[in-house]
Amino acid sequence: MGILVNKDSKVIVQGMTGREGASHSRAMKEFGTQVVAGVTPGKGGSDFEGWPVYNSVAEAKAAHGANVSIIFVPPAGAADAVLEAAHAGMPLIILITEGVPTTDMMRAVQEVKALDAISRANGGEGVRLIGGNCPGLVTSGECKVGIMPNKIYSEKGRIGLISRSGTLTYEAAKLLSDAGLGTSTTVGIGGDPVIGTTFADVLPMFEADPDTDAVVLIGEIGGADEEAAAEYIGLHMKKPVIAFISGRSAPAGKRMGHAGAIIMGNVGTPESKLAAFAAVNVPVADTMPQIMDMVKKALNIQN
Repeated sequence: MGILVNKDSKVIVQGMTGREGASHSRAMKEFGTQVVAGVTPGKGGSDFEGWPVYNSVAEAKAAHGANVSIIFVPPAGAADAVLEAAHAGMPLIILITEGVPTTDMMRAVQEVKALDAISRANGGEGVRLIGGNCPGLVTSGECKVGIMPNKIYSEKGRIGLISRSGTLTYEAAKLLSDAGLGTSTTVGIGGDPVIGTTFADVLPMFEADPDTDAVVLIGEIGGADEEAAAEYIGLHMKKPVIAFISGRSAPAGKRMGHAGAIIMGNVGTPESKLAAFAAVNVPVADTMPQIMDMVKKALNIQN
């Protein structure tokens, strides 16, 4: 079954009629995802390649019973698109857009968390945002809500994968597949300073998932998400976790590609992250291929 999405998930695409939204809507459909409708303000009532298009998320959700929304909206309107979905009661929102102003994301994340708390207090399933600047998520062989390459995730595996980097997400998933391990669910949390869901938010889901035997965590320098993840692992995780930290060889003061790759004092340094994982006995691979050997060792799988 995996976590967050499965074959029963019903997905709407905010920004479906734009170039990126259209392209990835087709790819998600080809994967087998139930893409049920699109949302483009001003184009409600039209048809796009067989999909009905609505003016609002609330209309699309009511018409199709959708429970997931993926957003392909330009940066200036992306935070408002998130809040529209959240106020419509969409349980899961995936924001692909990168370059969203940090102040906009701070506002959106804070409001989504408030709506989540209200929903859960009233017996609802809550509201969760993943992203922005993320590749989305996929439960292998069942449902893809994102921009990952379809062929990497065609067969189910039993390794949960969480990553801040889109490209390294794909590489890790391909290596796990080639090694005969495969992935249960892959979650790209995004590389910006302010995101809706962190490593520490996803880890308990994998811990509780009967279809996941171990977790691979792909982090990078900057920020404190990896340190927070290590703290959670030490206190709560029974399943093995294997980590990889990208950017460890970056020269001091080097500007990195992700907006979240910011080192402040001793926080976010490679040394800080390695020490945090070492303290809770999480092995950290030096190379991506080494991850496979560590996973097999943790699960006592013989080559």
